Amino acid sequence: MIKAAFKPIRKIHKWLGYLLAIQIFAWLLGGFVMSAIPLEKVHGKHLAHRQLDNPFTRDDYIADLNSITKSQDTLTNIAFKHLLDIPIIKVQGDKTTWFNGVTGKTLVAPREALIKQQADAHYLGNGEISDVQLLANGPREIGYKENVWSVTYNDWCSTTLYLEAQSGQIITVRSTIWRIFDFFWMLHIMDYDEREDFNNPLLISFSVVSVLFCLSGMFLLFQAPPWRKRRQKPA
Repeated sequence: MIKAAFKPIRKIHKWLGYLLAIQIFAWLLGGFVMSAIPLEKVHGKHLAHRQLDNPFTRDDYIADLNSITKSQDTLTNIAFKHLLDIPIIKVQGDKTTWFNGVTGKTLVAPREALIKQQADAHYLGNGEISDVQLLANGPREIGYKENVWSVTYNDWCSTTLYLEAQSGQIITVRSTIWRIFDFFWMLHIMDYDEREDFNNPLLISFSVVSVLFCLSGMFLLFQAPPWRKRRQKPA
């Protein structure tokens, strides 16, 4: 009876293998690529500083904080930043507002020339700026953030710095390394749209089928276990 079960299980195992072959290869290849690339390289820490040391002291921020904080109905945080040689103040509450740390006036959004200088100050590579764009909506690789500057360099990995349009502060850094990692992450979790849903139905379905493939393969091992002695044919 047990022997009779091997034939249909072999067929099931074979067809499951056909169904899973490409995806299992993608899982294995993706796992190899993602484990081989250090996360520091993926995040681009060697390509650009996320923050620069603030050259200003508290005394350099002479703006009236009482006047500034009135911009918020609910105040949660005040941060002292800088945009190159301009001290700026970030006020957070029901919204985020930026102020000139000297005049106390709402910060004038930096223009392209200042954005280039800011990007160059953060950039650690040897490339030159090849493209600058002001985007109403950023791409998927930065979560579709609104009102951002994109500054791309012509280095070997197409380093792209994304900066806030209002303040010129660095949002994140992307590169070919990140995009390669992101591509294999997409294959790994089988979310071919936003590449964020690790619990999508397609991945769960293939995972279940993979378990069945593994179980059927384990069952077939008992068809000819190594501990069973083969009968010697008569001479």
